[in-house]
Formats: sequence, C-alpha cells, structure tokens
Amino acid sequence: MIKVWSDGIASGLLDRGRDPLSGRGSVFAYLHDATPHRAVSVTMPVRLQSWDTALGLAPIFEMNLPEGALRERLRLRFAKAAGSFDDFDLLSIVGRSQLGRLRYSGTEDRLDESVPFQSVDEVLYSRGGIELFRSLMDKFATDSGISGVQPKVLIRDEKAYADSDERLSQTFRGATHIVKFWNPDEFPQLAANEYFCLQVARRCGLDLPTYRLAEDGSALVIDRFDLHADGTYCGFEDFCVLNARRTDEKYRGSYETSIMKRFQQFSNSQHVFADMEKLFTLIALNCALRNGDAHLKNFAILYDDVLGEARLAPVYDVITTTAYLPKDGMALTMDGSTHWPTAKKLRAFGEMRIMGAPKKIGQILERIADALSDTADLLRMHARENPAFASVGARMLEEWETGRQQSLGS
Repeated sequence: MIKVWSDGIASGLLDRGRDPLSGRGSVFAYLHDATPHRAVSVTMPVRLQSWDTALGLAPIFEMNLPEGALRERLRLRFAKAAGSFDDFDLLSIVGRSQLGRLRYSGTEDRLDESVPFQSVDEVLYSRGGIELFRSLMDKFATDSGISGVQPKVLIRDEKAYADSDERLSQTFRGATHIVKFWNPDEFPQLAANEYFCLQVARRCGLDLPTYRLAEDGSALVIDRFDLHADGTYCGFEDFCVLNARRTDEKYRGSYETSIMKRFQQFSNSQHVFADMEKLFTLIALNCALRNGDAHLKNFAILYDDVLGEARLAPVYDVITTTAYLPKDGMALTMDGSTHWPTAKKLRAFGEMRIMGAPKKIGQILERIADALSDTADLLRMHARENPAFASVGARMLEEWETGRQQSLGS
C-alpha cells in the first residue's frame, strides 16, 4: 500500500485492486479527514467512495512514471528483489520525487523528497557525453518521477540556493532541474533539435521555462516550471489525465476534442481565451515544425489550488520528429486525419476552436512563420560551428520549410 501526499499533506491511500482473480487494477481512498483542497486531481474530487481503476493505476498516479531507458534501468535494478515489477512497484520507487504537487511514500513513512546535489554547470560544460549520462542515470534514477521515452532525470542544482530573493530556501531538498539526453543510435542530436524548436516557440510569444543546451550538445537542461521560489509546487496534470486515459493511449484522440475542448472544460480561469489562443498557436507551431509527437502527455495545465483556476502549462517536449522519421504524421487527429494540415484546414480549425477572426488567425500563422525564419538563422550558425549537428540541422530546415509552405501558407 502507498500513502499519497498532496501539497505535503497526506490525502489518501493507494492499493492494488481488490479483485483477487485479475489483480491488475488499483484502488484509491481518501483519508477521512481529507479536505476538498487535498484532491489529488481536478478529475478526482474528495469523496467517501473509493476511486477504483480496473487496469493499472488511475491516470494521475501513472502520469509521471518513467518510460524507456529510465524505466528499464529501474526494472533491472529492482525486479529481482521485488519478484515482479509493475506500475505500482515503479511508483513506490520514484514516487517521492515527482513533477507536480503529488508525492508517494510507504504507509508508515514520513515524506522525504531529498535529492542529491548536482552541478548544472557540470552538465552544461563538462563535455562528458554518454559517460556523464550514465553517471546521472545511476545517481538520480530513483529520484526521477518524470515520464517520457527520451532519457531524462530530475536533479537538484547546488546553485539553486544562493542568497537571493529569487532563489530557493536552503531548507529545500527537492529536484530543481530536468536533464534530457539522447541515444546516438536512435535520435542523434535530439537535445539540439529540441533546443531550436523551443527557440521558435519563444519567438512565437509562448510561455517556456528556462532552458539551456550543453556545450557539446549532449544534454538539454530545463528549469522546473512547477516549482515556486518558496519551495512549494504547482499542480500539474497532462491531457492523458484530463481525458481519463492511460499513458499507452496518449496517441488516441483529436486536437479538437481531446485538447481544445478538454482545456475549456478544466481551465476554470478568467484567462481562458488568452490561453486558448496560446494553445492554438502551439498546435499550429507543432504542425509547422513537423512535430509528430505532440500527443496528450505533451500538453498540460498548471494550478496553485486544485479548486481554483488552471492555466495552460509552459511549452515542453517540442521537436522536429520528421528529421528522423520522414513519414511521421500528427500524433492526434485534426478533422479526422493525422495528415499534416494545409493552411486552409489549420485556419478553419483556429476560427472554429478559438472563435478567432480570419485576420487574427492569419496573424498567428504569420508570427509562427517569422519565428521559423529568425530561428533558422541561429540553427544554421550552430550547424556551422558544430559539424556533428549539421546533418540533423539540414533535415530540420527542410522540414520547417515544408511545414511553412503547407501548414502556414507562407
């Protein structure tokens, strides 16, 4: 059994399913004294009746479970001792250090989310490459409650506690940064790919966390955007959670309903129209960048109070996937298709979903086109100075031009 904490206070207990025959589900029950503000998700309000899940964990508990290389590393380390290794086991290992406001512990344990120190500067300037990645995986694997197939870990930067009003308190012990690496045999130069895609997003006026590319291009370091300066956390819920879908269903749904409509349902904010415009901009940007991995887990909401207003989370996990997979299509459907949309279809989507005037939608697409042009110059410069990136960079530029002409009409 696992104790679930929200905002540092115990809110309920999570256990494996009650069905002795299948044993594949799980059940969560709030503690008798849990207040409405202790709800674990906007989709799971506090109630006397338990929340039962027929298969695996409820989406909010599954949301941050590691995938890919990190999950395999943990499986190899713990499966023998545990005798098995399912999502429940994985959550019990990485649950004390997560994105968002939820934490997990043993039923008799106190909450301890301490993460070892690690210099961000070492990651950015060491030129350690694959050896540094292996070292960080060994050091931070059990502290990295973060989803995604791309190799990544959560670390605690030793400089995040400097004597400054904008810095964290010396008593804070949680993770401060996300470090993302790439496998040279699968997606070479993925960190630089994402870095330049984020540059485009920033030039479009979208909200982003602070991000930096390692000097040798081996890693991308991102400041946590769910962490307040006082050491408390924002609520963070991706669109798998909002659509009541498991991680393995992240490619199921449409941008019309599973993203735009769902956001309107849960935003509960006076800024909903501004955020809807940003959400449309992000979807259009993904089309122009040819990001075929803009699935349900790569959009999210943030909030300070589970009962209060929710805002669109900053942009994350944006890459040009067609630089590696030339035939890649959209992760979700638009107008019933995963084919990259024409400018006409994208304009119609914007006019319908954010009730935007044709002129306004045209300005958004023009802003994306300008951001692509400005960032392309920086990308070319980086490719000249870093020959290892030249091939991937050239393919990215080709895909951006195709996306501009087909999806932006410019």
